[in-house]
Amino acid sequence: MIAFLLRRGVQAVVVMFVISLIGFSIQGNLGDPLRELVGQSVSEEERDLMRNEMGLNDPFFVQYARFLGNAIQGDLGTSYFFKRPALDVIMDKFPATFELVLGAVFIFLSLSIPAGIYCAIHRDSWLTQFIMSASIIGISVPVFLTAIGMVWLFGVELGWLPAFGRGDTVALPWGWETGLLTWDGLSHLILPSITLSSIMLPLFIRLIRAEMMEAMGTDYVRFAKAKGLSTARVRYVHAFRNTLLPVVTVGGLMIGTLIAYTILTETVFQWPGMGFLFLEAVNRVDTPLIIAYIIVVGLIFVVVNTLVDFIYTLINPMVKLPGAKG
Repeated sequence: MIAFLLRRGVQAVVVMFVISLIGFSIQGNLGDPLRELVGQSVSEEERDLMRNEMGLNDPFFVQYARFLGNAIQGDLGTSYFFKRPALDVIMDKFPATFELVLGAVFIFLSLSIPAGIYCAIHRDSWLTQFIMSASIIGISVPVFLTAIGMVWLFGVELGWLPAFGRGDTVALPWGWETGLLTWDGLSHLILPSITLSSIMLPLFIRLIRAEMMEAMGTDYVRFAKAKGLSTARVRYVHAFRNTLLPVVTVGGLMIGTLIAYTILTETVFQWPGMGFLFLEAVNRVDTPLIIAYIIVVGLIFVVVNTLVDFIYTLINPMVKLPGAKG
């Protein structure tokens, strides 16, 4: 376990270094940050003076070394627009994105697992044919088109659900504002969560179905049937448990995909999360905020992939962590 943690720690440092280098290197291609900081009336001499004060005229590696030294201390720069530490601005928006991703994960897991198992067991039923056909359509439809359709149908035409903003929130003792504890917050969460889950739901239904069908044809399942175990135990303990390894692998990787797709979802629904903040930062050429967002998302990828390895051992004790003895 210690060897695994040390190895993962070294890997995390290398990955985060590469992500920070890539994120920092693109800032020169985003435009002039002084465009949003000063007006057109400011002379070029004053602009050059401001660039010198901000260190924008320094060589690239000098700027990166300065940034890296501050980042090690938890300082990812100060937002040009908000005049606050970029990391603090992102953490203010993180609860909204986390709740959106949490709602999407809850929806697609609640639907994909029973649907995938049913389609694997009842391969020729009309419901299976309908689910598999619908999953193909779901994979083909872009998320922004799904979002627009949700807004038009349930928000405009039917008026059942709100399609704008986050709704009422409650401040928790540790500074986290959540909308999960208010009816208004939950109602605002439904449409964005369904839209975001539509990315993963068709994929997981087909993945669980394929893995379950493969597991049902293995020798250990036949042996379990020969021992006289109940059909439910054979299906849901022996077969389904062994389908979870690839599902957890794909799910762990797709957590980052969901966070990336929140940019589109949050933009359509005007959801005040990290994705919407990132798009605004790009429009304002707020490079410290852009770089901080890239680093935070990269860190989430690293943490999730590490957790996936631990979950492996809980699902299947025969899977050993790299570096573990026995």
